[in-house]
Amino acid sequence: MIDRVGGGSAARRRCAMMWPMRKSAAATVSSLFFVAAPGFAAALVPWLLTGWRMRDDLPPLLLWPARVVGVVLIAAGVPVLVHAFVRFVKEGLGTPLPAAPTEHLVVGGLYRYVRNPMYVAVTATVLGQALLLDQPVLLLYAAVLWIAFALFVRAYEEPTLRRRYGESYDEYRRTVPAWIPRPARSR
Repeated sequence: MIDRVGGGSAARRRCAMMWPMRKSAAATVSSLFFVAAPGFAAALVPWLLTGWRMRDDLPPLLLWPARVVGVVLIAAGVPVLVHAFVRFVKEGLGTPLPAAPTEHLVVGGLYRYVRNPMYVAVTATVLGQALLLDQPVLLLYAAVLWIAFALFVRAYEEPTLRRRYGESYDEYRRTVPAWIPRPARSR
């Protein structure tokens, strides 16, 4: 079982204990961040790029199945995103915002199956819009978004989490994939 409290330096643990974030504050900050970050990436940018106008350039035999897959991706992506934000507040006692991190390593819920469900959900939502709207520009945007997420995770999040949670994060990283969800393994 992964230690949910995690490691990190003694000074950081003392600091976190001196100023613990209340769940109400974490929920408020997370809600604002939800609108600002995923709302920007998964809603505002696609709207700016397409006006959410539906095209029908694909042949009908491909268009309707693509639209159905698009709706499924959007319908799956949005609740996954909400669930991930809720886990940060309830389990982590913090927010996804780097300036207000969690007190505990979040490893429950969907985080048992994939380390980055928020980024997967945002990318799936954009891909879903690309298919639903038949907008190739959103396929390109989804690829750029995923590359940006992957670089951010590798360059910032992973080193930060390793410093903050130590061996707990290393074990989590060894046992849970970063991008493609899989069933949790028995420990």
